Amino acid sequence: MKVLAINGSPRKEGNTRLLLEAVLAPLAEAGWETEYVQIGGKTIPGCKACFKCWEKQDKRCVFGKDPFNEVFEKAIAADAIVLGSPTYFADVTSEMKAFMDRAGFVAMANGCLLAGKIGAAVVAVRRGGATHVFDTMNHLFQISQMVIPGSTYWNMGYGLEPGKVAGDDEALRNMHHLGLAINWLGKAFKKAGPYPVHAGGEG
Repeated sequence: MKVLAINGSPRKEGNTRLLLEAVLAPLAEAGWETEYVQIGGKTIPGCKACFKCWEKQDKRCVFGKDPFNEVFEKAIAADAIVLGSPTYFADVTSEMKAFMDRAGFVAMANGCLLAGKIGAAVVAVRRGGATHVFDTMNHLFQISQMVIPGSTYWNMGYGLEPGKVAGDDEALRNMHHLGLAINWLGKAFKKAGPYPVHAGGEG
């Protein structure tokens, strides 16, 4: 099984990365193929609502000069996707929002490509607003017919300076448990068989 972690933080070695790596660690130990992708700090324009993805249905966004299609292809191939974002005015970064909007739309246009995958969100925050960031990422999972595992708390870690979240012991325990939960759910899916996808994507 494969898990893809997508970091929406422009800080390549920041707190969001530490949280994502803490989720990936138990999955790697359990034999999962893990991949980490950095989209924060890269130019990823938002969805233009051109509906070309619905016309072409080639599993791609027609605007292909940015990193979106490469990362989305990895997401399609993964069994689990973990999105991570710092808190920017109580929401995700612009890069993460752009990726989510385009990923959700292209997936729907091509028969709900994300349906049946495991989706988890993790948030780095200095003090407040993390719950909204968490909700934003979970909304993509829910409308895409993905399955969200629970953990010991909402998946957020506290710290401002890069590396500060390493001192949040509760957050790190939560991330470790989240990885264990993803592993358990992934194994359960293998036994359960194909997910009942609603091809319409809406209604």
